[in-house]
Amino acid sequence: MIKRLLLWLIGRYRATGGGMHWFGIDCNFEPSCSAYTYTAIARFGARRGVAMGWQRIKRCAHRDSFCKCIEPVPEAEDVGSASR
Repeated sequence: MIKRLLLWLIGRYRATGGGMHWFGIDCNFEPSCSAYTYTAIARFGARRGVAMGWQRIKRCAHRDSFCKCIEPVPEAEDVGSASR
């Protein structure tokens, strides 16, 4: 239930303009932080997906980067091996 609510909230945020509308900034990552978090929640569940999204948002420190960092959501099997 929480997973569905979070996905709906992120969907509404993106549908209403996302970071450009709400904060006046364009995401420095591809996919955007909201798309990354949405996919992470859908793939790994609410707890882990939100944690992954929050870590991504914390790395987004440069307001107007001229080069987007390409960082897709890892596949399920890639996440466990990355922490070893």
